[in-house]
Amino acid sequence: MSNLESNKDVVVVGLWGKGGIGKTTLAKAFYNAVFRKFEGSCFLANVRETSQGCRGLVTLQELLLNDILLPQQRLEVSNMDGGINLIQHRLRRKKVLLILDDVDDLQQLRALAGEGDWFGNGSRIIITTRDKQLLTCLGIDQDHVYEVKALDGGEAHELLTNHAFPTHQKVKIRTDLVDSVLSHAKGLPLALEVLGSFLCGRREHAWESTLKKLSRIPHKTVNDVLKISYDGLEENEREIFLHIACFFKGWTREYTRKVLDSCDLEAIIGLEILIEKSLISFENGLLEMHDLVQLLGMDIVNQECRDDPRKRSRLWCYDDVLNVLSSDMEDCAVKAIMLKPPELQDICISPNAFAKMRRLRLLLVRKVHNSFQGPICLPSDLRWFEWLGHAPWIPEFSSGPKKLVGLDMSKCSIMIWPNQFKDFQNLKYINFRNCELLVHMPDLSCTPTLEELDLSNCKNLVEAHESIAYHDKLQVLNLWGCSKLSVFPKVLEAKSLRDLNIYDCTKFERFPDIPHRLEGLKKLCLRGTAIKELPESIGNLVSLEKMELGNCKNLVCLPSSIYMLQNIDHLELRGCTNLIRFPKYEDSNNRLRTGPSNLRRLSLDGCNLSEVEFLEDLSCFPFLKELHLDRNNITSLPTSINKRDRLSLLNVTNCHQLQEIPELPPFLSYFWADNYKSLQKTGDLTSFHDFVHRGLTMADIASLDQRWLLYFYGIDFYHMRFVC
Repeated sequence: MSNLESNKDVVVVGLWGKGGIGKTTLAKAFYNAVFRKFEGSCFLANVRETSQGCRGLVTLQELLLNDILLPQQRLEVSNMDGGINLIQHRLRRKKVLLILDDVDDLQQLRALAGEGDWFGNGSRIIITTRDKQLLTCLGIDQDHVYEVKALDGGEAHELLTNHAFPTHQKVKIRTDLVDSVLSHAKGLPLALEVLGSFLCGRREHAWESTLKKLSRIPHKTVNDVLKISYDGLEENEREIFLHIACFFKGWTREYTRKVLDSCDLEAIIGLEILIEKSLISFENGLLEMHDLVQLLGMDIVNQECRDDPRKRSRLWCYDDVLNVLSSDMEDCAVKAIMLKPPELQDICISPNAFAKMRRLRLLLVRKVHNSFQGPICLPSDLRWFEWLGHAPWIPEFSSGPKKLVGLDMSKCSIMIWPNQFKDFQNLKYINFRNCELLVHMPDLSCTPTLEELDLSNCKNLVEAHESIAYHDKLQVLNLWGCSKLSVFPKVLEAKSLRDLNIYDCTKFERFPDIPHRLEGLKKLCLRGTAIKELPESIGNLVSLEKMELGNCKNLVCLPSSIYMLQNIDHLELRGCTNLIRFPKYEDSNNRLRTGPSNLRRLSLDGCNLSEVEFLEDLSCFPFLKELHLDRNNITSLPTSINKRDRLSLLNVTNCHQLQEIPELPPFLSYFWADNYKSLQKTGDLTSFHDFVHRGLTMADIASLDQRWLLYFYGIDFYHMRFVC
């Protein structure tokens, strides 16, 4: 900690992380190193445990006061409020060092160190906790909040060696066994210390047996420490934690949220709480959980009934699932199942194997080919069903209202028939990605709550059902890679639709009319389609932020209503080789003062433009930052381009007809220009740096700040001058 000698302020530091990660050890090491530099010091260990009971916090207040004050000033505290007053009165002028170890409740902090002005200037307060939210509620500066992370490989090996191989021991253990223990502990200091001490002096066969046991049953000492965090959770977070431990490690956050929400769990707040308590994390968008924390969750479920898997809430072990499917389902307590053999297997699942599981809410099946010919029957209370690959049918459901929320049958050889989804009033998500036998889209009018439909890469899908045009709830429609899709509704009025992806649908020729303003659609991808033009009514997509039309080889023109898209940020027309003209702003009959004022990126590279006169009007795209014009037939840039003071990137490479480069914008950061055989005139180019009113030589270019990217290949520098 910096500025220990400073007496100007009180600094509060938070150390947070999962149980056994070394927070207390770090706090102790710091305390022992610096406590003599303070007028008084106190290390309050095990605050969580000690504070329990009627006088727990009062006892801690007495310890704090009596550790810091002189022995002859020994005080007794009658109640918590009295203790707060005493701390404020007696310690407000003392420079103290206070460690509050293992805090798990805001009341503990408020009773022991509620405000920085309780203590004298120069005081240092360190709080260790498993719950980051406590530090946030206390108002600690985020620069003084530190997450204690697992040890790296070298540190972990050193710690294990210190405990498993003391200097007097002569037993030799194979390297692979040591590596297995390190892999099991995953850098958790508590596990390394406990396992190292337990294995100290034992022979290799004992190491092998211990590792085999640990793969099924966690070490009690380690587990008891980790379980403290689980015990402090409320019911919603406990259920989410167990689901993640058993099923969802390595899944994306959004997909996990959808599944959890479908099971009547509040996923958004639940995931946040688990992160704050160091039980889970998200790395590169994927949900992660320490292996020992995951083993804790699995063990909690197994302890529900070790002998009979039918009486456990969750099943993920392949043999346990097969055991249950082949037995009597009476009094079956299972709420969630993942059936996932080590490799693809033929399994004969009878039609009614799941139907009697009345509590079943979540069913995930992977790497399974059902050798029984015919659909299985599922309980009507099931909320999420996932069968990835090798299913030739849509499942049937038992009688009663269908409560299914999510249906994921990617890579299955299924065909959809009319009314397949009748009575599915709660269905929100359908995923038939890579179902190559699918020819027709299902009728979505039978699923009034549907929000997302993924039919990407259904290579034989020919027709999009008319119901998508008017669906009130549909938000995401993904038809990427449906290379035979040719029939699409003539109009689009789906008011909630926000993401429409028709990328690489090479038979798609006509985009529907938009008869009314659509407030929802924000992203439209038509890349690689066969469309020749967009309807004039495209201007009714008033909320559109991104439109991709790249590689639309048949596109010959754009409607002038493109200027009505006031919220568009990115317009991509890359590779539209038949596009010879971009409409002018004055052609639009637009009453707005400016063209799309939010447009930041315009990609016209690889088109067939011979002029860019539309850029002459500065009211057209006034906040443009990136302009890509490379591989076009333009002969000049508009002279007004130097007034586009928001433009930071300009690319005109491989514009072989370009004859003139005018003065460039003042704040241009990136400029690409090369291969100019026809370049006849270069106007005064705006400086990229601080070269004012003078020529810019090759040496000048070499000295430019590295953040400027300048590429001039084949340009005669003796005829080019840069001025401000």
